[in-house]
Amino acid sequence: MSRPDTGNPSRAVFTRRALVVLGAQMAALGALGHRLYGLQVLEGDHYARLAESNRVNRRLIAPPRGRVVDRFGIALASNKVNWRALLLPEQTNDIAGTLDRFSTLVPIEARDRTRIEREMRHKRRFIPIMLRDFLSWDDMARIELNAPSLPGVLIDVGTTRNYPFGPLLAHVVGYVAPPSEKDVTGDATMALPGMRIGRAGIEQTQDALLRGQVGAVEIEVNAVGRVMAELSRDEGRAGDEIALTIDSGLQQAVLGRIADQSASAVVMDCRNGEVLAMVSNPSFDPSLFDSGVSQAQWVDWTNNERTPLINKAVAGVYPPGSTFKPAVAMAAMQAGTLAPTDRIFCPGYLDVGGTRFHCWSRYGHGSLTLKDALKFSCDVFFYEVARRTGMEAIAAASHAFGLGTHLDIEVPHTRAGLIPTPAWQRGRGQHWNGGDTIVSGIGQGAVQVTPLQLATYVSRIATGRAVQPHLIRSTGGRLVEGTDPAHWPGLDMPDAFLMHLRTGMFAVVNEEHGSAPMARLGIPGVQMAGKTGSAQVRRVSRALRESGHFDSSALPWEYRPHALFICFAPYDAPRYAAAVVVEHGNAGAAVAAPLARDIMTDTLTRDPANRKEPPGQVVAEVD
Repeated sequence: MSRPDTGNPSRAVFTRRALVVLGAQMAALGALGHRLYGLQVLEGDHYARLAESNRVNRRLIAPPRGRVVDRFGIALASNKVNWRALLLPEQTNDIAGTLDRFSTLVPIEARDRTRIEREMRHKRRFIPIMLRDFLSWDDMARIELNAPSLPGVLIDVGTTRNYPFGPLLAHVVGYVAPPSEKDVTGDATMALPGMRIGRAGIEQTQDALLRGQVGAVEIEVNAVGRVMAELSRDEGRAGDEIALTIDSGLQQAVLGRIADQSASAVVMDCRNGEVLAMVSNPSFDPSLFDSGVSQAQWVDWTNNERTPLINKAVAGVYPPGSTFKPAVAMAAMQAGTLAPTDRIFCPGYLDVGGTRFHCWSRYGHGSLTLKDALKFSCDVFFYEVARRTGMEAIAAASHAFGLGTHLDIEVPHTRAGLIPTPAWQRGRGQHWNGGDTIVSGIGQGAVQVTPLQLATYVSRIATGRAVQPHLIRSTGGRLVEGTDPAHWPGLDMPDAFLMHLRTGMFAVVNEEHGSAPMARLGIPGVQMAGKTGSAQVRRVSRALRESGHFDSSALPWEYRPHALFICFAPYDAPRYAAAVVVEHGNAGAAVAAPLARDIMTDTLTRDPANRKEPPGQVVAEVD
């Protein structure tokens, strides 16, 4: 038997090498298996999410802004589709190059380029940046065709604000604009493309309700980032719908009556304070603020002496002139310095110390009671009543009527006006004298009120209730408090005193020789009560007054008196109140009174407070 050959060295070496290779292969296979196990089992979910994130892009989107509608559901502010180009910074490594290539396809203005660069510095990389909005179909086609060379750029559909009535309701509804850096600080969602902030009117004061809650969209993209499909979309929660007390048809009618005059008018339901129309003319196009106001347009607005950007109804302050006289009369009756039957003689002037205060009638009115003093709007009567009563009592009654106070209404930038007192004068380091009280008695001097305050004042006279003006009727379909007249308490004034004011205001319009016969309604069986006012904006010398040749209508426009009128109707069952102020209109009786008559005729014809459906656009014909 032969023995195995164990002395062959090459065979032994081969056997050892084979074992080493086998061991290495086994170790490699083991390591590979371990790694595969880790990738597929232990870390499988993680890498699946990474792969999905490369295929699916998820981002937040601004929610649809809530609508603003009038009392009959007619849209005053709504949304319309807006195509826009967005940049996702986290999906491109060459942002500057992408912007350069994009701008050759769709031009980017210098100010937009500056904005984009600023947003890239301050925003997180996962938040989209608006490149251009309001894209045309041609713009979108060029972007889509060049998508491979535009990493991180995508076309998105959003909404922009639409104001169907344009300037008609700009001061009431307001407008929106992109958030500022201050708005974005602390709230990254404010930086989302399409997010808008209310900047005026209802849009500003009700911004939180109108804004809603942020949504999200998932889109599928290919290897170069081109959008292949939208996988899901959650629009978030749309903002609440806000219904206003405004009747848009009446608003149109009032503006039609005002025409091109620089004026304001407020119409209220005097029973519950609902504002049915609030017009300030001239106005502006609110949609321009969403897309961007040009420098030329801004200069034109700010240089216009008729101040189109200011809501004159709440922020315009004017001497009330003779419309202030009923408040002075109420203060005197409450203070016991005047009884309705007391007589005061008017010779055409009142001398106090060394100063002569003139009546508007140089011949005087003779002996007058309160009713006739209101009817003829006698200045001397109210000079004397103010002198007897004192400014503190007059201020207290005025504030109770809503004059010289901050009225809690749902628009910003309201002004309180001023009812001056000796304490106020001392606070300014000046002395109050008797002449200050006398001129304040006819609504001149430092007395200043807003048209909204005048409408509230006449509403309170008409109903005896402390109604507050308000513009919101419902939010999210729920009526707000105050629509029921019983919600408003009575004024702390005797009804008999209020009745004396109403009687005098009735005589102004309806009795022979009243100061406002042009305000008489042409509606059978319906009568209106009112009060005229002409408020000087510059002093007229004594010599000029006594010359008999002074004609304020011949003055330059900016020096003419303001024309005012306040009224309520129907007289026997007050339902509507109105205040009209025509800037530099010269005469309340000749200009503001017939304008108020036409506005009240339109209001009674439409009767919006007693309707549930809009009466259409048919209103009384313009004379």
